Amino acid sequence: MRRILIISLLASLIGVQPGLADDDPSPDATTRGKAIAFDRNKGNCLACHAIEGGELAGNYGPPLLLMKVRFPERADLRAQIWDAAVNDPNTRMPPYGRHRILTEEEIDLVVDFIHTL
Repeated sequence: MRRILIISLLASLIGVQPGLADDDPSPDATTRGKAIAFDRNKGNCLACHAIEGGELAGNYGPPLLLMKVRFPERADLRAQIWDAAVNDPNTRMPPYGRHRILTEEEIDLVVDFIHTL
C-alpha cells in the first residue's frame, strides 16, 4: 500500500495523467484485453493482482494501477507480461508468451488494457 501511495504522489507531482497518451489503444482493444485479463482460463490476472472492476482479486502481486507511471514504455510492460522471469528469475508470474499461455495478439490486447490502468 505504501508503494501505491508513493507512486500516486510522484505521478501527481510530475503531472502524469494515465490514459491520455497519444498511443492509447482503441476502446475495442481495451475491452478485449480486459476480458482476457479477467478470464480465469486465460490471463487470470485477478488471481494475483487487484484491478479496478475485478472481483475476488488476489493480493500476491502488486495492484495494477498507475501502469503508465510504472511502465512508461509500453514495450517494457509487454516484456514483463511475456516473461517476467527475465527481470526477476524468482518471480511467480507465469511467462505468458514463452509458455504460449496467451497468443501474441492476446498479449498485445492485455497490454493495451493494463497500460490504461
